[in-house]
Amino acid sequence: MNPHAKLISTTSLLMGTTITISSNHWVMAWAGLEINTLAVIPLISKPHHPRAIEASIKYFLVQAAASTLILFSSMTNAWSTGQWDITQLNHPLASTLLTTAIAMKLGLVPFHFWLPEVLQGSSLTTALLLSTMMKLPPITILFMTSHSLNPTLLTTMAVASAALGGWMGLNQTQTR
Repeated sequence: MNPHAKLISTTSLLMGTTITISSNHWVMAWAGLEINTLAVIPLISKPHHPRAIEASIKYFLVQAAASTLILFSSMTNAWSTGQWDITQLNHPLASTLLTTAIAMKLGLVPFHFWLPEVLQGSSLTTALLLSTMMKLPPITILFMTSHSLNPTLLTTMAVASAALGGWMGLNQTQTR
């Protein structure tokens, strides 16, 4: 990969993460998440192998669907409350939609099927990046809105993800 392109992708990843983590407005958080998504796609498809291209398309489609749900959730909340502040998530439908979107972005059960396939199609360094740094912005949004989200649903998804991840991890033969 061209060093300039790699520098731009890395800078965009850091900028998107910083924007999302430091924002209090839904549109800025969404913009940061989109910058992250668009910055990591060239890193996933870098080897120019059909499996890497397939992984980048799957990653883009899932992240775009989750970002759409985040926008719809924030607009639903803003429509009912008049607030675009992340911490003022009061509408029940917006809360459920946001929980679904964050679960998709994090790869939690039952929205986890895309993550192993994307990790299989990417290089080991990119898989490490996807498994760690790309999870920080959604987790930050989850923490900022945790007082408004359904704790039973979050606990159920967390326990199911840990149990299914451990159980399915026993069946893996590759390090990734």
